[in-house]
Amino acid sequence: MPRPYEVVYIFDSTLEDAAIADKLTRFHALLGGGGAAPADLKVDLWGRRQLAYTIGPRDTGYYVVARFSVEPPVLPEFERALKLDDGVVRYLIALHEHEVGAPPMSEEDLVATRRRDDDDDDEE
Repeated sequence: MPRPYEVVYIFDSTLEDAAIADKLTRFHALLGGGGAAPADLKVDLWGRRQLAYTIGPRDTGYYVVARFSVEPPVLPEFERALKLDDGVVRYLIALHEHEVGAPPMSEEDLVATRRRDDDDDDEE
C-alpha cells in the first residue's frame, strides 16, 4: 500500500536551474518505477536561500520540497541515489501525515476568540 512521503532537498546553490531540474527528473523517475514520476507528485521550488548554518564551504543552498506516495520498498534505491549525488548537500525524507500549522477553527471558535480579544482590549 503506498504511503505519503515528503522530501526536502538542499542542492548546491552553484548549480544552474536546468541542472537541478534534470536531477529532480532523474530522482523522481526512481520513485515511479518504469521511468516515470509518481502520478501524485507535487514539487515546490523554494529557490536559493541562506542555510541555517554553514555546511562545509557553503552558506546558501537551493531548496526543493516534493510530496508523493510510493510503496516503502522503493525508498532505499531513491535514498542511495541522493547520497551518491554530489549536487545534493542535504536531504530529508519523512512521512507526510498532515499539513503543518494550526487546525482550522470552527465559526463558534472564531466568534469566541473575537469576544475574548475585544474583552482584553476593553480592560486596557
